[in-house]
Amino acid sequence: MCGLAAIFYCYEYLLRIIPSVMIPQLMASFEVTSYSIGSMSAFYYYAYTPAQIPVGLMLDKYGARYILTMATLLCALGTLIFGQTDVMWIACLSRFIVGFGSAFAFVGVLKLATNWLPPERFALVSGLATTLGMLGAMYGKIHLAHIVTVTGWQSAVMICGYVGLFLAPIIWLIVRNAPTTTKPKTHQAIKAPSMTYYQLLKETKLILSNPQVWLNGIIGCLFFLPTSVFAELWGDHYLESVYGLPSEMAAKAVSMIFLGWAIGGPLAGWLSDHLRRRKLPLQIGSIISAVLLAALILQWTPSDLFWIFGILFSVGFFSGVEVVCFAIGKENCSSAVAGTAIATTNLLIMMGGVIFQPLIGKALDMFWDNQVGVDGIPIYSAASYQKAMLILPLALMAAFLLSFWLKETCCKGIDDL
Repeated sequence: MCGLAAIFYCYEYLLRIIPSVMIPQLMASFEVTSYSIGSMSAFYYYAYTPAQIPVGLMLDKYGARYILTMATLLCALGTLIFGQTDVMWIACLSRFIVGFGSAFAFVGVLKLATNWLPPERFALVSGLATTLGMLGAMYGKIHLAHIVTVTGWQSAVMICGYVGLFLAPIIWLIVRNAPTTTKPKTHQAIKAPSMTYYQLLKETKLILSNPQVWLNGIIGCLFFLPTSVFAELWGDHYLESVYGLPSEMAAKAVSMIFLGWAIGGPLAGWLSDHLRRRKLPLQIGSIISAVLLAALILQWTPSDLFWIFGILFSVGFFSGVEVVCFAIGKENCSSAVAGTAIATTNLLIMMGGVIFQPLIGKALDMFWDNQVGVDGIPIYSAASYQKAMLILPLALMAAFLLSFWLKETCCKGIDDL
């Protein structure tokens, strides 16, 4: 059950990063600058992020089977619309639809994990789910870059839409909300669908009034910025402009962040469960990620492919410890509203895409020295990128400092205290 839901998460993650492999083509097709592309891409997050609270409520109330099937169809619909338009507002609307459908994916995986799997494996499961998502982004980025080069960006997007139409009925036929019989240890998590909306809203209010939930979510947001800003949108264009890599090679290099996540996420989840510590992995991961990312952005290392690939892989590997934040969010709330607690954490984490994808685009336009290339596409200097993206290592340093104010849960939820 969790594996098939994770495949949907893999699919939606592919849809999330689609604009990153076709930024020059989108600029030429829509005749816009970096800020407009950043804003269009961020429409995904404009739907995805605020939808997290109702997503949690809906999953707690109705279960995952029906919700995930409808969400997959929405993702496919939005993608097909995006692949057939050259009008900017329609493209933004289609990204909004995809973002809303995608909002159910990761929370749905973790809700099913709460119902189907032992609670002491939750952090590991969240890491494994993240692995599938990152592998989808990694292979999708590489192959989409090639397809865009060969057939054009619209044909590549249409292929992605057809995949969703194939996946939706499979989810409906196979996924079930919960086992028919359960052990007493996990029974509380399955009672949630019988709760009234009033009870769910009351629990949600308690979640949102918990300072630890907010602090944990902000730390997760800062951890995720190298992925949501660099890997999901601006990284390819950065490597093409600053390091002179061709588009397909730039896509392969940036995909190393996703590969690092695919390995580092589950390992961080397992290590956190094994040590029964949540804060220490966050602190180690934030420091190392910050130093590595600063080295890449400020060009402190050799510019050959070995170093570029290695640094980007390491950034993904060490920032993959962000998966621990989902376990912390769950452990700070009642298991009866696990879906809502996870969704609230995800909402705060995804605020980074809402704010910083267009902000980086705006910063690039501000620091642009008016150089243009083929089809009038702006060319940004290395200095422009360094000024715009220095926020990323600084954000990771801020995550390190904030982690000292987190309470150590020792892998125990409030129901176990």
